[in-house]
Amino acid sequence: MKAAEIRESYLSFFEGKGCHRLPSSSLIPDDPSLLLTSAGMVQFKPVFLGLRDLGFTRATTCQKCARTTDIDIIGTTGRHHSFFEMLGNFSFGDYFKSEACAWAYEYSTQVLKLDINRLWFSIYEDDDEAEAIWRDEVGVPQDRIVRMGAKDNFWSAGPTGPCGPCSELYYDQGPEVGCGSADCAPGCDCDRFLEYWNLVFMQYDRAEDGTLTPLPKQNIDTGMGLERVAAIMQGVHSNFETDSLRGIMQCAEEITGATYGVDEKTDTSLRIITDHARAVTFLISDGVLPSNEGRGYVLRRILRRAVRHGRLLGVEKPFLQLLIDQVVTRMGDAYPEVVEHHDLVRRIVASEEERFGATLRQGLVFLGEAIDDTKSGGGSVLDGIMAFALHDTYGFPYELTVEIAAEAGLEVDKATFDVEMAAQRDRARAAVKDDSWSAFGHAFGEVAKLIGGEVEFVGYGADAADAVVVGIVVDGATVERLEAGASGDIVLNTTPFYGEQGGQVGDQGLIALGDARFTVSDTRIPMRGLISHAGTLEGGALAVGDKVHAAIDVERRERIRRNHTATHILHWALRKVLGEHVHQSGSFVTPDRLRFDFTHFEAPDADQLSRIERLANAKIMENHPVRNYETSLVTAREMGVTALFGEKYGEIVRVLEVGNFSKELCGGTHVGRSSEIGMVKIISEGSVGANLRRIEAVTSFGALEYVYTEEALITEAATTLKCRPAEVSEKVAGLARRLKETESALAEAKRLRGSSDLEKYLAGRVDIGYPLVVTDVPDMDMAALRDFVDALRQHMGGGAVVAASGNQGGGAVLIAAGDVKAVSAGFDAAAIIREAAPFIAGRGGGKPAMAQAGGDDVAGIGAALASARRLLGVE
Repeated sequence: MKAAEIRESYLSFFEGKGCHRLPSSSLIPDDPSLLLTSAGMVQFKPVFLGLRDLGFTRATTCQKCARTTDIDIIGTTGRHHSFFEMLGNFSFGDYFKSEACAWAYEYSTQVLKLDINRLWFSIYEDDDEAEAIWRDEVGVPQDRIVRMGAKDNFWSAGPTGPCGPCSELYYDQGPEVGCGSADCAPGCDCDRFLEYWNLVFMQYDRAEDGTLTPLPKQNIDTGMGLERVAAIMQGVHSNFETDSLRGIMQCAEEITGATYGVDEKTDTSLRIITDHARAVTFLISDGVLPSNEGRGYVLRRILRRAVRHGRLLGVEKPFLQLLIDQVVTRMGDAYPEVVEHHDLVRRIVASEEERFGATLRQGLVFLGEAIDDTKSGGGSVLDGIMAFALHDTYGFPYELTVEIAAEAGLEVDKATFDVEMAAQRDRARAAVKDDSWSAFGHAFGEVAKLIGGEVEFVGYGADAADAVVVGIVVDGATVERLEAGASGDIVLNTTPFYGEQGGQVGDQGLIALGDARFTVSDTRIPMRGLISHAGTLEGGALAVGDKVHAAIDVERRERIRRNHTATHILHWALRKVLGEHVHQSGSFVTPDRLRFDFTHFEAPDADQLSRIERLANAKIMENHPVRNYETSLVTAREMGVTALFGEKYGEIVRVLEVGNFSKELCGGTHVGRSSEIGMVKIISEGSVGANLRRIEAVTSFGALEYVYTEEALITEAATTLKCRPAEVSEKVAGLARRLKETESALAEAKRLRGSSDLEKYLAGRVDIGYPLVVTDVPDMDMAALRDFVDALRQHMGGGAVVAASGNQGGGAVLIAAGDVKAVSAGFDAAAIIREAAPFIAGRGGGKPAMAQAGGDDVAGIGAALASARRLLGVE
């Protein structure tokens, strides 16, 4: 069976058991405590805790997953991946152990038709119930059931919270792939017994003291690795030899000229390139962009690791785009999002490969300097911390550092390198520690349980509403009453207040009851379905159960609405001018201005920005109707509605249409017609990361204020220049030309003055085997001083010069230069600058023939030149 056939057979099998087939969730989880989606159960965590009701109690999915905490292992084995597919079936208080075990056995033996004599089953050491089910209900021989400890067969969300024993299914691949030990059995680290399915029996709630209390409802969470099952079904011992990965690897072989299965080092590189190409494709398609932190750093590290291994196989040119094409071809049917974003993924990958080429070159320079410093100090071992910095910062593989160091006759301090790597892995694991189970149990979770549903938002059509206080949270704890002067969060059953999301800031306003006035300073969404009003009670008292009147700040909301609709029109204009590859990557909409982040690969020029602004304003003034409505996600996609890049959506979505030219998914608040925006004015554009640009703009009153301010500045400039406002540009251009001419004349005067004074400076010449002048020259910048030094050496007929100058800007410059004869006689300009630069509070460098430095301390010039004389032996 091919991987696609296994995927479909699994989902169909469990649909036949009453499970609802659900699509894979994004690799960007809703859970803020998680970096990436690493298991099928991630999207169901609120359901397991009773905080959400899906309307059904059984589900099955094929979840795309990413795990990178042990990235250095990936590629060294045939079964570890940074991206993989996990098949799962779940029960939310419905079926339990008996059904989970029976169905796992049925699917394995009846659908996959696995050899029963090769199957093994592990259980938790104290789980007699699971053993009885496998033995007595399913019919597994006793000698095929293995008991294991908590490390292998007890699942826990953390130190507290839901947990339970688990049972794993193993497939015996045969003694020929094992370790040969007489004790080899399921759980052994070798490849013989391949664990392919894990059944978690979530039945306890662990307290802080370790006590296990049965959960009100018992749940099932299972995970089966699609790649591992494909390897079993296709009779291979490596996931990379399965149909879904072998085709991608064949492309890698064609690009590199390498052949898989000939050399282990080459095989490792080919596995890494193949695996990482899938991860890169899916991460970018789900909205992750390369950066230096968080998910973006994970993506950048994976991408660069793949490029590094391409380099090790002799590929110097960008090549990952070709592998991306293979991933999309082979997996696009199951995951249409990679097809939708194919072009964008290719562009981002190409740009990142180009950037990394420059980084590699920088790393080589850094390594070369470290080798020189080590050898000049008489050392024979390269610093392990430096080697780790190369690996972590410049993307250098440790093996490459060792190879280059060996060519220079040095070893590398591997022990220190290993310590730094271990520390990094610990930091990586800590960064993705899953604390969200306990986090879901905080005060807002308690409020969510009490209201038993979602807060009703009526703010699309109403500015005020009568409501009931259903929860009050102060300092992370629920309270029944709020007194005057206290601050906290109030949750209402109904609210017109928009909670911050989708880039739009939360509303402000007032919640009132009699003399009780709660000033809302912010509205937020602490968890799905809950809207919280943060603020301070200015007078009176409020309690849970009180009936109140909630009213937003209407004028503030109106400004936000204008800015938010403007982001959609700007998005349309950006794609028109810059290209269809432009996607929104984020936004921030406030009453005062809007910020819009978008994917693009170079800075738009002034003409492009002008065209974008003019197009947007034309659409605004054409007075197009703006419509909002809800529909299914499937229908929206069929209508061609643009989904925001990286955003996650439910089955029902809200569509925003501006005229007939912009149609996007958006849950924010918007104007009724485009003319209400007034006008949009772009006030800045710049880079906020690799392949990511940001526009800031203002609309309506903000745009008017911007124009008034600019007009006032031009009027002030015209008054100063004694001209009309329309003539300011021409007047300033004329002044700039005259200033440039004056500066050129001044520079030429300095140069000529220096030349006419050459004889004065030559009078200080000494002969130390070659002519040498060490001198101070007044009021020259670096360029002028360099010309002076060249002229002086020319008049001497060769030799060497060390010269310094302080200029009117308060800085000091220092140059040392010598010809071939001087250098061969021992003159070292770089050494002189290293010695002298600190005296002018500066730094610099160069080569033996020429070096220079700049500093801030003009008073130190005398001491700097004195140090040069001492080094040259002329004092």
